Amino acid sequence: PPRPAGMGDVPEPCPQAPLAVLSKVELRVSCKHLLDRDTLNKSDPCVLLLMQSQGQWMEVDRSEVIKSNLNPVFAKIFTVDYYFEEVQKLRFEVYDSHGQAGVGTHDDDFLGGMECTVGQIVAQKRVTKPLFLKYGKFAGKSTITIISEEISGNNGYVELAFRAKKLDDKDLFSKSDPFLEIYRIDDDRSEQLVYRTEVVKNNLSPIWEPFKVSLNSLCSCEEKRKLRCVVWDYDSRGKHDFIGEFFTTFEEMQKAMGENKVQWECMNPKYKIKKRNYKNSGIVVLLDLKIHRVYSFLDYIMGGCQIHFTVAIDFTASNGDPRNSCSLHYINPYQPNEYLKALVAVGEICQDYDSDKKFSALGFGARIPPKYEVSHDFAINFNPDNDECEGIQGVVESYQSCLPKIQLYGPTNVAPIISKVARVAADEERTKEASQYFILLILTDGVVTDMADTREAIVRASYLPMSIIIVGVGNADFTDMQILDGDDGVLRSPKGEPVLRDIVQFVPFREFKNVSGAATRSC
Repeated sequence: PPRPAGMGDVPEPCPQAPLAVLSKVELRVSCKHLLDRDTLNKSDPCVLLLMQSQGQWMEVDRSEVIKSNLNPVFAKIFTVDYYFEEVQKLRFEVYDSHGQAGVGTHDDDFLGGMECTVGQIVAQKRVTKPLFLKYGKFAGKSTITIISEEISGNNGYVELAFRAKKLDDKDLFSKSDPFLEIYRIDDDRSEQLVYRTEVVKNNLSPIWEPFKVSLNSLCSCEEKRKLRCVVWDYDSRGKHDFIGEFFTTFEEMQKAMGENKVQWECMNPKYKIKKRNYKNSGIVVLLDLKIHRVYSFLDYIMGGCQIHFTVAIDFTASNGDPRNSCSLHYINPYQPNEYLKALVAVGEICQDYDSDKKFSALGFGARIPPKYEVSHDFAINFNPDNDECEGIQGVVESYQSCLPKIQLYGPTNVAPIISKVARVAADEERTKEASQYFILLILTDGVVTDMADTREAIVRASYLPMSIIIVGVGNADFTDMQILDGDDGVLRSPKGEPVLRDIVQFVPFREFKNVSGAATRSC
């Protein structure tokens, strides 16, 4: 794709580097003129979203089923990660659903499909395309419309609980079966369905289940944006009866926080004109509203949060004798070894967010002076009271002067250093200030000996303001590291407790060592 203006020089791509997520995108789906596959009623459509992965179509998500409707507007919002630098192929498939049997994938249930890319939808914001049956046949006049919206960084979500009282009765032999729809009114006056509640059967004073929606979806994060709320009487043939509507804003809804409640008259404009004594078609009450703010990493940085950077270096014997040119710790006067390259690549990025530019530098797996006992968390400047070095250069100098004084030994125990940084992070957590975030960079040449303790330490640390970057140096087997990364499944402690969030990123340095300096850092 063409390079956006203002992006400057894009670094050369990294080999096998995970792509940075540019943003998340919300997709809303509606269809028109669907084929009628049912003999007695209309089709009951459902949309499946598939993404192409390594040439295969994989189902990612599916919408709700809308009963007896050939022009459905689906309440389900699909969320996809958007990678600017990758062609992400999507396929939308519409099926006629059959009650408890679910969505059939037989040809006679297939109402049509459409393929496009995430980039096309993001660029056009609204895409309407015809639906095709098998072998490229048009599905009559059927079309599908996808509307995209990028989720802004400073996004949160809101939990809402509605009920209604004394709604109009639309049914002859029973009471109405009400459900509520909320629409956001956009700048172009078009309406976007935000949420559709469940149907409460035979009840003129329904209490709907509480639900959550993103602030982005509800009001585009603008508190004064107009919202239209509509109450319907459900009809199984798809011809829902209009009970009434009211208009509000998120700003007004927020009065329902705490013990307060907000209520609106549900109005039917036709009745208001025709009926002289018409008051309303019922009352809708917002019983409760809870806001859950979700702050981005950038929000914290711009709010003054400092990054505290700790580097931990593997000094186990498997690295080889530092005096031997084959050793991973060999100090070559003409070029830095892999440990130094990895340290500089990560450290140079982190130092911009650390105002004092002082980095803790620790070693593990060596016998250290004066008694030459094995230590798994020693300061490489040999000052146990202050393990900080002045900038990245200070860490490099401490590393070079420490090597001749220690004996490379073992085993490769990583848990003590993770626990050490976690203790400092826990002290910060208790202040409730969110003024410091801790990054631990572990540079190691391979297999971790204390795997069970390390998993336990990572699960504990996942509750704290810290992240761990593990860089694998050399050509060893890094299977253990991939397990700690958790990308192939959720990392769990030996007792089975999962991490609260994924805080470990593993990078095998051999895949990046031949990439130029700037690109190595971004990788």
